[in-house]
Amino acid sequence: MRVFLHFFIIFISLFTFTVADAIRPLPDTISLDQKKVDLGKKLFFDPILSKDNSIACVSCHDLQNGGDDGLQFSIGIGGQRGDINAPTVYNSSYNFRQFWDGRAKSLQEQALGPIENPLEMGSSLHKVLQRLKKDKYYLAEFNKLYKEGITTESLTDAISTFEQALITPNAPFDRYLKGDKDAISKKAEYGYRVFKSKGCIICHQGISVGGNLYNKFGIYEDINLTHLGRYNITHREEDKYVFKVPSLRNIALTAPYMHDGRAKTLEEAVKLMTKHQVGRHISDEETDALVSFLHSLTGIIPAIAK
Repeated sequence: MRVFLHFFIIFISLFTFTVADAIRPLPDTISLDQKKVDLGKKLFFDPILSKDNSIACVSCHDLQNGGDDGLQFSIGIGGQRGDINAPTVYNSSYNFRQFWDGRAKSLQEQALGPIENPLEMGSSLHKVLQRLKKDKYYLAEFNKLYKEGITTESLTDAISTFEQALITPNAPFDRYLKGDKDAISKKAEYGYRVFKSKGCIICHQGISVGGNLYNKFGIYEDINLTHLGRYNITHREEDKYVFKVPSLRNIALTAPYMHDGRAKTLEEAVKLMTKHQVGRHISDEETDALVSFLHSLTGIIPAIAK
């Protein structure tokens, strides 16, 4: 049954691909309230949001190293180890849902999760708001930018506004899509053809090269999972082992891979996915070319992240 559903998705997806190429370039710039972006950046880097002032958003989302932490599982307050791989925060505003299980519908909603997660920041929203209200800088800035001052709404709006600014345009493949056919190597160009012919593009398409649908992990072969994915949210049997398809932008910078960090390299991730997700054989030459294509998705870190 699951294979039938997968082929149905393939049919629908391939039909839509006839209209235009499946991957779109990121915009060069995005228009946002710069003062809110700056306030959100201050909060993103400030451990004031955590229970013991030891963990900030940037602790798990290093903006100089791919927007994640490079660990299989992140470390929260008190040295506690999480149970799921931290995704990149770059280009996350283009995800149709946030978190691997899609439990947050927006970046603003997502911003609440880590604050009260006992394995991450381990605080409470009430305590965080009270702490911010006692800080002269935050009190003044929030009162200038938000008529309601410091509230749950304004706190998450500031953080999410900064995160919206974290786009990485002008990747070599973006320039290729815009007409510069010399922007990527011949090997990467061949890798893109492999990416399409093997069926990777069925789930990894759109402006984020992913991030816009759910899929079951282990379609053609079971993959020995312990995390139940969407099932934890919906409690529907068909949602067991279903996860949000991740974006592939900047993927060369965000090892290890998968929701459980099981793949340490891009080569390993490519072979795992072609076997378990699309049921196809892939040669070493094709793998090498596909990895070269994936490297071409690395964009430019925005100035606001530095």
